[in-house]
Amino acid sequence: MQKRTVFLLQGTKEQNEELANLFSTTEDYSVIGCATDGISALPMIEEKKPKILVMDLVLVGYDGISVIYKIKQMKLSVKIVVVSALMSEEVVAKVMSAGADYFMAKPINFSALIERLNEMDDKVETRPREAKESFHEMSVEEKVSRIFINVGIPPHIKGYSFLREGVLMAIKEPEIINNITKKLYPSIGEKYQTTASKVERAIRHAIEVAWNRGRIESINSILGVRAYIGAEKPTNGEFIALIADKMLLEKA
Repeated sequence: MQKRTVFLLQGTKEQNEELANLFSTTEDYSVIGCATDGISALPMIEEKKPKILVMDLVLVGYDGISVIYKIKQMKLSVKIVVVSALMSEEVVAKVMSAGADYFMAKPINFSALIERLNEMDDKVETRPREAKESFHEMSVEEKVSRIFINVGIPPHIKGYSFLREGVLMAIKEPEIINNITKKLYPSIGEKYQTTASKVERAIRHAIEVAWNRGRIESINSILGVRAYIGAEKPTNGEFIALIADKMLLEKA
């Protein structure tokens, strides 16, 4: 099996070396370049054509968000994973809007990073991001992530990952939504090495964040119906089921 190529763009040489050493312990990934300067990194990425870019936001030259914008302008087909200690909701939203595929807070949980990269690899694009014609052409994971961002659920909170996992599980096994407490929560908890009760609370918090931001109209628009009005909030199971049903109806 051919190794998946990675380019590292971190703020210091030491950070790049640390990540490169971690990737060297894997069988499926190979680091083919490193840089600490956003300006010099762009021609290197264009030349080496890595599958994945793991980058920080604080860089010499162009900052991280500028690098993402430049990559989009250059129409480079590379998955962008941002790892940063800058994790305010505003920063995360800007990063994802710029075109990043995933955001992970520092310090990096390397096993979790590899898990995300493995998920992305199955959906590596054969053309640049801008060439996508519509929401319907995205992968299931991309659709779910886009929905969460549009309704105001920030990627850096735990409930985001738990909700995402719950929706994907409900798509693969629709009947699990009828056994959310005894099966869905424990399954997510086992995957993320936490308890079912913490999964439930984190998902509830994520939904409350969206409602507190007043994104109800966005939610109704995405679902295609006026499902919620005012302060009314869905239960965890209802929210997961609604998003999963949307995916299933679109034959995601």
